[in-house]
Amino acid sequence: MGVSAEQYQHSLDFLFGRLNYERMGSNKYSTKDFKLGRMQELLKALENPQSSVPTIHIAGTKGKGSTSAMIAEMLSAAGYRTGLFTSPHVTRYEERILIDGKQIAPEQLVDQVTVLSEAVDQLGLDFGEGEMTPTFFELTTALAWMHFKQNQVDYAVMEVGLGGRLDSTNVCEPLATLITNISYDHTALLGDTIEQITREKAGIIKSGIPVFSGVTQPEAIAVLEEVCAERQAPLYLLNRDFFYETVRESGKAGALTAASGSLDANRQQKIQVKSPWSVIDEMPVSLLGQHQAMNAGLAVVLLDYLRHTGTPIEIGQMRTGMVGLKWPARIEVVQKNPTVIIDTAHNGASINALIKTLDECFSQQNRLLIFAATREKDVSEMLGALLPHFETVILTQYLSNPRRIPVNELNDIAQTIQQESGSHTDLISTASPADAWLKAKANSTPETLICVTGSFFIAAEMRELLLGATDEALLTEFC
Repeated sequence: MGVSAEQYQHSLDFLFGRLNYERMGSNKYSTKDFKLGRMQELLKALENPQSSVPTIHIAGTKGKGSTSAMIAEMLSAAGYRTGLFTSPHVTRYEERILIDGKQIAPEQLVDQVTVLSEAVDQLGLDFGEGEMTPTFFELTTALAWMHFKQNQVDYAVMEVGLGGRLDSTNVCEPLATLITNISYDHTALLGDTIEQITREKAGIIKSGIPVFSGVTQPEAIAVLEEVCAERQAPLYLLNRDFFYETVRESGKAGALTAASGSLDANRQQKIQVKSPWSVIDEMPVSLLGQHQAMNAGLAVVLLDYLRHTGTPIEIGQMRTGMVGLKWPARIEVVQKNPTVIIDTAHNGASINALIKTLDECFSQQNRLLIFAATREKDVSEMLGALLPHFETVILTQYLSNPRRIPVNELNDIAQTIQQESGSHTDLISTASPADAWLKAKANSTPETLICVTGSFFIAAEMRELLLGATDEALLTEFC
């Protein structure tokens, strides 16, 4: 590393020392705290790096990170220098800012934060009394654009952090926008109806810029059609303007191997995509689950639009990008014998997608769940869906973020669900992820399926805990 550990830590302290909504419950802030004017002033002080970076902007309730990664991988495979900005990170801050799959280097981080801090100091002179200085996420977004501009990326794929309309990424000038889907999450901020949530997500739609979306609810589609008509933005909808279907090989897509209970490397799911411009066959989807097939369909259609509008991209290059994609903590197999899956599902829709994927892709009958959750989430809905599918549930709490729900509260919720449903799932409470893992080992056999989910934070902590024991074959082998 070209910088000292002290310099590196000082840069991280500068970023994490700012107001960080990822560490706060939604009852601690409101939409009044989000001001695009503050982000615009910061970027202006940095000479507007976002204006020189061709951008693809992606929002949605779930799947936006996976879809962003798919688009970035396909563009990189086609020979384009591609930046990818996602959040939050799993293990290291640098995971948020990638170019062609490589994290921003520590020395680059230190150099960019030096410039960023000088801009913030200058801005501080201009803020009036009561005005909030740039937040952690605003600084991180600006840092991404600085890095992408300095490295002269051909494209930047930017994932929205929260919502869309007031998100700090929403000052970009995109080539295309994409809204993956709409479901209930962050309702205290985004609204408690599908229409309200969709309107917040639709805030990323720009005048004349094409929009691609996987939303299916009639009320959500109506909002998108209204906003796109107002802004004269072409709208391409799943199941109306483009379609995807899973290609089933040997009679059944994603057949199970008897030995491991997981998907065979040679029989991963593939999709056929019908866009307004092409029919694209045999597109591999390396991430597990039917929901990832839908995300892949969205990503492929957007790339096909770029092809249609003159960007040289070969379908074979797109396949190359998709086949090698790995995306941490998205139904990720991190260990075998027993099989251990880590997923970031944290709302009802993503929990249901996880359960469906477990039923379709894994054969183990004995299932054990490690679960922790975040305040402001509908934990009763999540646990109500999960409990019938697991013989043992180990409740715990992550340690890295104050938004955790204490394990005793989780236990009360789980017991109430059991009483109301008549469930006989074995409940175990533990004080930490490490304790939860010890209990999981003691209550499992090599044939057990262990699933970790409930929050991005428990997924991150458990993944870090187990990483040293990860089967090296998993680094190259599709599971």
